[in-house]
Amino acid sequence: MTIAESLAGVGQPKVLMILMALGVVAVPAGAVRAGGAAADGLDAGYRVLEVLALPGPTRWDYLTLGSAGRRLFITRGERVDVLDLETRTVVGTIAGTHGVHGVALASEAGKGFISDGLLNAVTVFDLATLAPLAIIPTGTEPDAMVYDAASGRVFAANGGGGTLTVIEAGKGTVTGTISLDGLPEFAVVDGKRRLYVNLGDKSQLEVVDTAAMKVLVRYDLAPGCQGPTGLAIDADRDRLFAVCRNKAMVVVDGATGAILETLPIGGSPDAAAFDPETGLAFSSNGDGTLTVVGAAGPDHYRVVQTVPTRPTARTMALDPATHRIYLAAAETDGFDPPTENHPHPRPHLKPESFMILTVGPGESRRFRP
Repeated sequence: MTIAESLAGVGQPKVLMILMALGVVAVPAGAVRAGGAAADGLDAGYRVLEVLALPGPTRWDYLTLGSAGRRLFITRGERVDVLDLETRTVVGTIAGTHGVHGVALASEAGKGFISDGLLNAVTVFDLATLAPLAIIPTGTEPDAMVYDAASGRVFAANGGGGTLTVIEAGKGTVTGTISLDGLPEFAVVDGKRRLYVNLGDKSQLEVVDTAAMKVLVRYDLAPGCQGPTGLAIDADRDRLFAVCRNKAMVVVDGATGAILETLPIGGSPDAAAFDPETGLAFSSNGDGTLTVVGAAGPDHYRVVQTVPTRPTARTMALDPATHRIYLAAAETDGFDPPTENHPHPRPHLKPESFMILTVGPGESRRFRP
């Protein structure tokens, strides 16, 4: 089917959005208004569809989506709650995860892996029953977790030690440690035995061979990116989307390290995601916005929408099957006092105000024919 046949009967604004996502047409200079909201009808159509209140602690970090059973794994301080996205109910809890940050799911091995930041360890659990299976020592302050199906290994990014702990998913044993040139913030894999990891203290990105367990090359993200946090990947096109504390997203050529685009996003960004079907990238921002980025040519990108969410909604998980995005947030009431470890005052979170936001494009979710 040709593009023209696919777009027959589609209104002009949606035609423009489809062509932009395909990279067939470029967005003219000035087509994006200040603040990121799209002009001239070029709206990706994303809106907050639902706000689900969940009882319990208002501490959280990463969200991880499990494809089997449509389950969302929510890290909440000393536990991980498992939310059934069909019934909107918590169907299980994995307790005893002290200072939990991230979850990696190795479906082929039937196991999940949780970083216990305060224990310098990873909890292994059974994906079917959610029962804990083992505790594995790691480096200092394990944070982000990623599973690489190509090598069958799980990588724990040790944010306090500048290393990656490598775990054989099937055996549940440590097989090595990779030294990095800075403190890792987040990591993604390309499915071809390459892992990309942001170094938050260096504004750099390192490429790791997951089979050989060694760093291959290091890319500089500065000056456009200061303090990278979240990272997403378009594995088909070898494009990386790094979000940065200076309210910027840099689009990086994964093969060369070239910065293809530097785009404005919201404040306090923490997570990034990429939808392979729509070709859209996302940044979840603690200032209460979700930035949506689309292609404007083969090697060019533009902000196509800024979605109002909730303040503190800075971590997310994307479901590529439904194109919906899930964000964690809580209501705020003033600011916490600064501490030595956190000199900049953080919002004080109201007890029992934790929520999961569902953001989606509604009926306009198909941007590619």
